[in-house]
Amino acid sequence: MKIGQTLRAGRPRFSFEFFPPKTDAGVETLLETVRALRILNPSFVSVTYGAGGSTRARTFEVARRIKAELEIEVLAHVTCVGSTRDDLRTIFRDVRDAGIENVMALRGDPPKGAERFEVTPGGLRYASELIAMLSSEFDFEIGAAAYPEVHPEAESPESDLAAAQRKVSAGATFLTTQMFFDNEAYFDFVKRARAAGIDVPIVPGLMPITSYEQIAHITKMCGTRIPQALLAELESRSGEPEAVGDLGVAYCTLQCAELLSRGVPGIHFYTLNKSPATRAVVSALLASRTSNALLAPA
Repeated sequence: MKIGQTLRAGRPRFSFEFFPPKTDAGVETLLETVRALRILNPSFVSVTYGAGGSTRARTFEVARRIKAELEIEVLAHVTCVGSTRDDLRTIFRDVRDAGIENVMALRGDPPKGAERFEVTPGGLRYASELIAMLSSEFDFEIGAAAYPEVHPEAESPESDLAAAQRKVSAGATFLTTQMFFDNEAYFDFVKRARAAGIDVPIVPGLMPITSYEQIAHITKMCGTRIPQALLAELESRSGEPEAVGDLGVAYCTLQCAELLSRGVPGIHFYTLNKSPATRAVVSALLASRTSNALLAPA
């Protein structure tokens, strides 16, 4: 199944993102987590690629098993980090041979301990270059990342949007956004993208907040802004982990309901390899007559 085509057809869909564990036992636990979410009929799941390509083998093992054993479509992440062009061609052949049709092409984060991205000799500098290679040499459906609140390394919103344009021109057929907590940031980005001629589906990425400390760390890393009213409510519950989780689920559910009512092509959930919060959000939406009427079956 080509994900870009699915996102263009019919009503919006749900999808979930996971990262590959480092151990065999962790892989089995993750597969159980994915199995628990299968009842929600996700359109696909994505499997990330560790910084510096550190979990490459696990990425493809997990992706292959999810598709083969759980019969869920998979989007495998691949990055430029630590690989030459020839290395990347080998990686893509492995992905293709595993029966995976969909790839999320990313520049990638620097390896742990490195302050900035460095081009590998003989490698690629930008995600758009990776997408161009994929598009010209392989037959994958290609997704790419977008940043409603601007990539932390971008010089300006305009240069960040130009980067998204280059990805689409190179062959990306859909974009998935970094997480956000202000829906207007997403809608403003889509408006600017359409004005710039970007016509591919732009899928909002969301993450239910489950930990005050964790979300503070994640948002600092990726530049995502937490609205002041939400931040105040989180801070007032900082000593009550369960209350933070309840608020996170409620807030994410409201975000989703508005996004769906305003015509998004789908919603992609960053799960951090845990199912309860995401399952609660999607289950609430599916139980709602208003939201359920907007959702396509898998």
